Amino acid sequence: MANAANDIVEGLDAWQDGFEKGWLASYRQTGVINWEQYRPPVNRQPISGAGIDLAASRLMLISSSGAYLPRTQDPFDAQNPIGDYSVREIPAETDLKQLAYAHDHFDHTAVNADPQVLLPADHLRRFAAEGMIGHLTNIASFMGYQPDLSRVIHQTLPSILEFATKEQAQAALLVPS
Repeated sequence: MANAANDIVEGLDAWQDGFEKGWLASYRQTGVINWEQYRPPVNRQPISGAGIDLAASRLMLISSSGAYLPRTQDPFDAQNPIGDYSVREIPAETDLKQLAYAHDHFDHTAVNADPQVLLPADHLRRFAAEGMIGHLTNIASFMGYQPDLSRVIHQTLPSILEFATKEQAQAALLVPS
């Protein structure tokens, strides 16, 4: 995964070194999160791939909203200052009113009023019924607060890719929170 990781994020090793010696070290020493020390990664080359025919494809909705099914799934660890890098699988037919959101790093007003702003599953199910997309797979949800990029690449992404492979997804729509 090291070569693939460098295809995703240019200079990942240097970023990780700076993260560990800067933001993470400061947090561990003080117990205070200092976002002025956080340096986001910068890619100079866009990641791209071949286009696909959505009408003939299996589409996976991926959301960083921290959505989960409270009756059957554990919530994300929203209080963890280092983040939660796990993924929840949500059946495509789920009534969005059944979901809860364990993510403290965004204002929930809009999603509480209309879950479609972060999980447009009703729209995508309608698009599938109308033939605009071939099929909506089950949904992947994770908590978008994940400051350690290396853990995103080595833990969260492989979980999502494993799920996408199991679902035979050919396309993905990422809706960030």
